[in-house]
Amino acid sequence: MELLEGFTLETLVARFGPVPPERAVHLLCQVCHSLAEAHHAGLVHRDIRPANIFACRRGLDLDFVKVLDFGLVKDRKESGAGLTIAGTMAGTPGYMPPEAALGNREIDARAGIYALGCVAYWLLAGRPVLEGTTAMEVVLDHVRTAPVPAFAALGAVLP
Repeated sequence: MELLEGFTLETLVARFGPVPPERAVHLLCQVCHSLAEAHHAGLVHRDIRPANIFACRRGLDLDFVKVLDFGLVKDRKESGAGLTIAGTMAGTPGYMPPEAALGNREIDARAGIYALGCVAYWLLAGRPVLEGTTAMEVVLDHVRTAPVPAFAALGAVLP
């Protein structure tokens, strides 16, 4: 196992606050490349969230991203038994796309893109897109509630 030195994006924002837009773009582009590689191989991560994205150093490169925890991965090429029971939810409530929250069987690459949008919000606003008192409330809010734009949450204008 590789020893990583750095922070998860969850820790990064919790410790230092929201990141500048340029840094967020730099981090998110790398996650997009990682997701594209997984999607090309027929894999859907199903748990993209700040705690599963690690910013570390690689040689002289700072903020080199590693996408972690493929424990809920779904292989789109395989039919039959998966890691989860059909009709159940898999993932972290605050980053779960509406189709996963509804227990839809056919979760595809778009789920990771939705979750990455929630990660972008976390990076820029320093808080989750949707906050509830229970995990189920957050899951349902992803289905029925429009988020407050990150710009308004910051009280600032983002480029």
